[in-house]
Amino acid sequence: MELDLPLIWAILIATAVFLYVAMDGFDLGLGILFPAVRGKAERDVMVNSVAPVWDGNETWLVLGGGGLLAVFPLAYATILPALYMPLILMLLALVFRGVAFEMRFRVATVRGQLWWDRAFSWGSYVATFCQGIALGAFVQGIKIEGRAYAGGWWDWLTPFSLLTGASLVVGYGLLGACWLIWKTNGELQIRAYRLAKPLGVATLTGIALISATMLAVSAPFRARWLGVPGMMVGAPVPILVGLLAWRFARALERRDEIAPFLCALGFFLLSYIGLGISMWPFIVPPSITIWQAATPPHSQAFLLYGAVVLVPLILTYTAYVYWLFRGKVTAEAGYH
Repeated sequence: MELDLPLIWAILIATAVFLYVAMDGFDLGLGILFPAVRGKAERDVMVNSVAPVWDGNETWLVLGGGGLLAVFPLAYATILPALYMPLILMLLALVFRGVAFEMRFRVATVRGQLWWDRAFSWGSYVATFCQGIALGAFVQGIKIEGRAYAGGWWDWLTPFSLLTGASLVVGYGLLGACWLIWKTNGELQIRAYRLAKPLGVATLTGIALISATMLAVSAPFRARWLGVPGMMVGAPVPILVGLLAWRFARALERRDEIAPFLCALGFFLLSYIGLGISMWPFIVPPSITIWQAATPPHSQAFLLYGAVVLVPLILTYTAYVYWLFRGKVTAEAGYH
């Protein structure tokens, strides 16, 4: 049986993007939470909790973007012009944040420490907000004429994209708080528990508002989710979100340490699955499918050989690093 190479590559790229969101989300979330934590010692613990893994987390962003360029060049050539501004701002913010990550440990003065902490936090906010804006603009649809982008320079800036940007900031903040619950103890962990509940409520509210807005303004979205058989396929998603919200609340009440983080990841996974159901089979909504955007089969097959080797290596290395630094982080001794 002949392999459906565009489908395989679409799954690989979608998986890489989700792994980036899941792993770099709590990393960015720590910067988002910096204004809620004033003490230098606690901020040092927050940064040290991701110091061994934060570089590797962004590997998946490179893999997703590189795979899109190599395998779906038509999608790359139409999505990038539509989202140049938010994506450029996101990349600049990630660079700015990365410099601040390293420099905050090397600065000699209290004032310098404060400014590098601000740079780390501001970079996290801008990068996250721009990712959310890009997502909102992408989901709304991209204007295509022939095989080229036909929209304007500011099409990405809409009330809906601002909503998705703000919701992603809150969602990453939730991931950051739940990561701190898992990886820290003492007063910082107690503070993270206090932050997780309102952030969880705000995240679920954002998911509900985005879903309701899309149902109200998008006919294809309504047809997919309210019609048959789409309703039967998609119905488990909101039900599972509701059950996961109940489990999340119970985990916070019982002071579980790992369960809140897993539940927060579950919110993102279910939202991602819902997005996939809404868009399928388009890689550039509402007009270009994964098969229309794909390179010739021999090119896809050649690249797939490399992915078969590379992806397991990255997964193995990532899993090993997370296992190696699996303990709690303290101000006195780092990991233990």
